[in-house]
Amino acid sequence: MIEREKIVNGVVNMFKVNMGVKAGERILIVTDVPTPEEWRSKDSAKLLDALKRSLLAKMVSEIAAENFPECKVDFFAYPSVGRHGVYPGKEVEERMKAADVVIAITTYSLTHTDARVNACKAGARVASMPMFLAEMFYPGGPMASDYREIEKTSRKIADLLTSAEEARVTSPKGTDITMSLKGRVGIVDAGIMIERGSFGNLPSGEAFCAPVEGTANGRVVVEPGWFPDLKEEMTLVFKNGYVAEIIGGGKVGDNFRNLLDLSKDTEPYISRRNLAELGVGTNPNAKRPDNVLEAEKIRGTVHIAIGDNSHIGGKVSSDIHQDFIIPKPTLTLDGKIVIRDGELLI
Repeated sequence: MIEREKIVNGVVNMFKVNMGVKAGERILIVTDVPTPEEWRSKDSAKLLDALKRSLLAKMVSEIAAENFPECKVDFFAYPSVGRHGVYPGKEVEERMKAADVVIAITTYSLTHTDARVNACKAGARVASMPMFLAEMFYPGGPMASDYREIEKTSRKIADLLTSAEEARVTSPKGTDITMSLKGRVGIVDAGIMIERGSFGNLPSGEAFCAPVEGTANGRVVVEPGWFPDLKEEMTLVFKNGYVAEIIGGGKVGDNFRNLLDLSKDTEPYISRRNLAELGVGTNPNAKRPDNVLEAEKIRGTVHIAIGDNSHIGGKVSSDIHQDFIIPKPTLTLDGKIVIRDGELLI
């Protein structure tokens, strides 16, 4: 059960500090609920996780209505789309566009979708919170961080990404990959969404960019426990910017081998293999390795994503955007070490 009294302060603080809610604004909380097909195909633990998230979203809407009586608060649940980055439908988009503040507590991310992009173009401030857990609102959790300090650190890293031409990431477990950042702009996701049309993740705390397409070469080792249900090491081999091989990973690896189907040189498989993002976590309160939303924010980690980068300054549109977190990395930009074994050196 969700302990309501333990999340109230975190929820109110989110609306006040992260979203800068003002009297008279329209607040929309959206969530996705399991479809009949997912009830058939998913195990009970996965369904319970999704249902708890939807109930949390409903509770957040109730807390918002109670604490911001001068605002119009709406709640909307829509059928699950099954993967991160899949368009949720016209009705969801129109409701988001009509709001001033959108809180998306979903199982599948809306960040890399036209619905989120068009809502921001219409002026909405959007917090995308895929795979969010109630305890993230608890005292000492990642939502309780000093977001002004996170913003300062993230800005320093984003500036370094912008000025760099080449990046290399290594790790003790065998990650070793290089990519070009030439001409690409570092972006800050510091959890402060008070400007019209702004968006980001919550919990937040990262700097990231879209590496130049076709330039990534090497391997990314995803460690057990650092991706949901991953029980054995999984290695993604990149050649000229795209996944060329997936080694190991057990059932998780099988899922990605199926999703990327390396035997097919057609869409949507090609775009799914694109190395889409290089990011650095900056939130000192983020700790959970097996929840991607929180893990990619852990201070001193690096994450690599595949799939869509068209919404973060890249050129590839895809129906997925999937992050993989690298613990204790060493990040080198143009020959200068910025992170050594998970310690920020800025």
